[in-house]
Amino acid sequence: MSAPKISLQSETTAKSAGCASSTCGSSARPGDMEPAIWEKVKDHPCYSEEAHHYFARMHVAVAPACNIQCNYCNRKFDCANESRPGVVSEKLTPDQAVRKVIAVANVVPQLSVIGIAGPGDACFDWNKTKATFERIVNEIPDLKLCISTNGLALPDHVAELCDMNVDHVTITINMVDPEVGARIYPWIFYKHRRHTGVEAARILHERQMLGLEMLAARGILTKVNSVMIPGVNDEHLIEVNKWVKQRGAFLHNIMPLISDREHGTHYGLTGQRGPRAMELKALQDRLEGGAKLMRHCRQCRADAVGLLGDDRGQEFTLDQISDEVTYDASRREAYREVVARERGDRAAAKSEATELVKGADSGKSLLIAVASKGGGRVNAHFGHAREFQIYEASPEGISLVGHRTVEQYCLGGWGEDATLKGVIAALEGIDVVLCAKIGDSPKTQLRAAGIRAMDDYGYEHIETAISTVYAAESGAKPLAATA
Repeated sequence: MSAPKISLQSETTAKSAGCASSTCGSSARPGDMEPAIWEKVKDHPCYSEEAHHYFARMHVAVAPACNIQCNYCNRKFDCANESRPGVVSEKLTPDQAVRKVIAVANVVPQLSVIGIAGPGDACFDWNKTKATFERIVNEIPDLKLCISTNGLALPDHVAELCDMNVDHVTITINMVDPEVGARIYPWIFYKHRRHTGVEAARILHERQMLGLEMLAARGILTKVNSVMIPGVNDEHLIEVNKWVKQRGAFLHNIMPLISDREHGTHYGLTGQRGPRAMELKALQDRLEGGAKLMRHCRQCRADAVGLLGDDRGQEFTLDQISDEVTYDASRREAYREVVARERGDRAAAKSEATELVKGADSGKSLLIAVASKGGGRVNAHFGHAREFQIYEASPEGISLVGHRTVEQYCLGGWGEDATLKGVIAALEGIDVVLCAKIGDSPKTQLRAAGIRAMDDYGYEHIETAISTVYAAESGAKPLAATA
């Protein structure tokens, strides 16, 4: 039976002319990255900014037990619309997880990574983590395996992670000074007893550093997540960045504290605020030159499914999955062929766009919000967007610097003024919005807020659209859609 036809998006076709996957897939490899490392990250949406446009991850919630308490965490909270680490709608046994993975792989051809991110700690609840990975590898051996951990129990399992070919580990490290850590962690559970205060933070710090060094020594790529907590560890994260770089971290991801009161966390109940978007960007900018930064994180749920920014988890609850599912590889294989061609096409377009921006002879820096449904294109309607990817265009080139989550403005063909005000507030500091389509009313209100909205570049590669706008700013070309 022939493989089914697959496209990146229903609106987008792969335009590149017939280059083989073996060459196109590697054509986007950064020049400073070793080929062996690129092979590990090129299809991992969290470890490669380029890959997150094309590939999906799935978290299986098999590890509910945790050995530390964080002031920003409340694992009892669940809302289907809430994207936040530690949140799940249903916990799974290893056998249920495998059944769900097969069901998702049959429907979501972009799937490339299976992760265990709790809702507790993957290393503390180790038996369930190990059993789940062993079963998944038997069913779909080409999926990458990934875990997230607080690091306390990590050193005990590094050898087993290596034996299971787990290539990627994420450690949440919020401090390297136990005095700071005592303000973040009320307690830890280690060696059969509870520790509190500075002592607890010291033990956690030592175990995190040991685990990171052990992973680096074995060639396992490590991403460090740090939660930015204003007034607690925001300035301290500069020191954290130095420490993790020295110990071999592949990426450092600075995430904003989520502290809404209704989540019931300690920080939420005590009024600790999270950082504003521009505060987060300012800190990330200060860290450039240290450990390589991840700027495209979505702070995923522990049961997330799909492309980053497009969680489809509610489509795959256990009650919607047959008790008997059989893996069909055809859709994923067909999708990879399409992606290989599209990635080659986009790599060429991105290179051309970067040169155009660098050669624009402009000292300006623009922040541009892009509405995208994936595939690296401007292909989402402004009113349908639940997030905007934020790019910075400057004399140095074009780079993704973050994303802004928003409430969907247009429902049933109509928009709500109150919702639009929230979207505009979320776009603080943005100069231009690029989208596939936008109505006159929101365009006018955005303009009143100092933001130009354009739908002239719908379905173009993101970088191509940005470079055209940036070049126009320098006077090289007329700028479209300014009215």
